[in-house]
Amino acid sequence: MFDRRLFTNFDWTLLALVLLITGFGVINIYSASSSYREIGTPYFLKQIYWTVAGIMLCLTVCSIDYHMLEDFAYWLYGAVLILLVLVLVIGKTSMGATRWIHLGFFTVQPSEPMKIVIIMTFARFFSRYPVFQGLTLKDLLYPLALLGAPALLIMKQPDLGTAILVSLIAGTMLLFVGVRWSALATLAAAAIPTIFLGWRFALHDYQKKRIYNFLNPDLDPQGSGYHIIQSKIAVGSGGTFGKGFMHGTQSQLRFLPEQHTDFAFSVFAEEWGFVGCLVMLTLYLFLIFWGLGIAKRCNDRFGSLMAVGVSAMLFWHIVINMGMVIGLFPVVGVPLPFFSYGGTSMVTSMVGVGILLNISMRRFMF
Repeated sequence: MFDRRLFTNFDWTLLALVLLITGFGVINIYSASSSYREIGTPYFLKQIYWTVAGIMLCLTVCSIDYHMLEDFAYWLYGAVLILLVLVLVIGKTSMGATRWIHLGFFTVQPSEPMKIVIIMTFARFFSRYPVFQGLTLKDLLYPLALLGAPALLIMKQPDLGTAILVSLIAGTMLLFVGVRWSALATLAAAAIPTIFLGWRFALHDYQKKRIYNFLNPDLDPQGSGYHIIQSKIAVGSGGTFGKGFMHGTQSQLRFLPEQHTDFAFSVFAEEWGFVGCLVMLTLYLFLIFWGLGIAKRCNDRFGSLMAVGVSAMLFWHIVINMGMVIGLFPVVGVPLPFFSYGGTSMVTSMVGVGILLNISMRRFMF
């Protein structure tokens, strides 16, 4: 029998907040793509379709008791890990990267669902692993192995941005559980030679160029530094109140690359200025704190860890994307949740929201 308390305790505020941000995103995509010569369905309409599909999936996720995810976490982890291996073997290559795999009638990018799956896996592990005085280095071996396998496979594609995001999400959950200072110091010391070896043997030339241009965008202004330079021009030219809707020169004259995807916020900043950016930052800040509030109010450890993980996923997407468009971080191809164009990103973010809604509406039952 359906429990009426589920509907009574449905978190309408969270859903309304997400839809508000998504609405701003669709309007921004309409402006960003208005100068394109599109063949077929316009980008903003595709984004609406993906939004509707994402909402349906979000409501489906929140209709199932999230405790069932605890039982299937390791199975899902294994399934997505197998898909990541298959990507490297029979995956579809596009623009020098092998990130997609054909499954019958559709194509999937397994690195995206891994963001959700790593949250479920870590929540499952630490909900049954007692931690009293912080995790020691020995305690970290198993969870780091769970993280290391997918992170290395994703980097191999290569997809450094997603690998960093998966690592940051898992790292945030580890810090929430609690890690001893001695273990953190050891990991920090081990990170120095790891970064050196990664620079020498793991990073591709174009990834190194992105870091060089992050440090000095004028090094190659017409090549690998072009994205950052044009994005900073767009953001800075917006001033206090912006140039107005569909009046941004950088986007309308097509100076800004990837202006409807990774650099969508640059378009928004140019058209709506500092005031518009402040509104968007406030909405995102409210979203993150709302997710952390759900984690705090949750009555069981698994749900609390899941809510922290989803909040961390959204937080790091926001920080990296906005930092990227203003030149604080290298260009790594990370979309802005609910705002940048992209079906995979929208679906993954909506699944995360579905998990938060699920935890919020069932907090009274345990």
